Amino acid sequence: MAINKNTSLGSINISDQAIAALAGGAVNESYGVVGMVSTQVLKDGLNELLGKEDYSKGVVVENKDNGLTIDVYIIVAYGINISEVTKEIQKKVKYTLEKALGMDVTGVNVFVQGIKVVGE
Repeated sequence: MAINKNTSLGSINISDQAIAALAGGAVNESYGVVGMVSTQVLKDGLNELLGKEDYSKGVVVENKDNGLTIDVYIIVAYGINISEVTKEIQKKVKYTLEKALGMDVTGVNVFVQGIKVVGE
C-alpha cells in the first residue's frame, strides 16, 4: 500500500518499492552486512543475494495508522557481532526513512537469514 500525502501544493504518492529502495540502501551501507535476501525463499532461491534493483524483494513495508513498520532480510559476515549489526541497521533505517519521508517509523525488524564467510 502506497503512502499518500496531501499538501497545499498537491498530493504526493510514495510507493512501497520506493520505501524499500531507501531502506535497502541504508541496510547495504551498514557494517557487517554481506547482502540482502528475498523474503520468498522458495520462489526466488535460497539465500540468493539481491542486487540494488531487487531491494523490494528483501524488504517488507507495512503502513499502519501509527507509522511504518519495516522488515528486512539480510546475510551477515562471519565473525561479526550479530546483535550490534542488527541494532545499527534498525537505527540507520529508522533515521533514513523518517528524514526522507517525514513519517514515523514504529518498528524495524531485522531477520538474519544466514552467515557468510567473506573472501579475502
